[in-house]
Amino acid sequence: MTTLVLVLGVVLMALCLLLVPLGLPGTWLMLLVPIAGAVVGRVGWGTLALLVGLVAAAEAAEWALVRRISARYGGSGRAFWGAILGGLVGAAIGTPVPVVGTLVAGVLGTFVGAAAAALWETRHAPTAARVGWGAVLGRAASAALKISVGVVVLVVGGAALLG
Repeated sequence: MTTLVLVLGVVLMALCLLLVPLGLPGTWLMLLVPIAGAVVGRVGWGTLALLVGLVAAAEAAEWALVRRISARYGGSGRAFWGAILGGLVGAAIGTPVPVVGTLVAGVLGTFVGAAAAALWETRHAPTAARVGWGAVLGRAASAALKISVGVVVLVVGGAALLG
């Protein structure tokens, strides 16, 4: 493969990393480049398995962090699912406004979804607001974790591709 194609692959991975804070599957999309590299023999299958394992672990950790942190703020299982659904709906609604709309609406949706579920359960607005805030903190922590894993995928996958 030409060097230009390999460098473009690494640049594509870096651009996909920018999708992670928006709540989009940037780390999974990043893996497409090392997968293609493995198919053509530029990336080892062991390296690819390591990267897939890291991304899958980050995905599982994302759910665990949102659940754990929202629970610490009084959220139930329903509030967790409300946060997930609210975040997805919010991100979809915010999509027409590039970048900022998806990010802001996704965070607001996470808050509203968790808070609405907590309000339904407790009938106490301050408790619901606290649960919503906990879900937002969980989402922020999970985004930071996934960005960190994405950087590892970028460095390891890029080095394997260019090496």
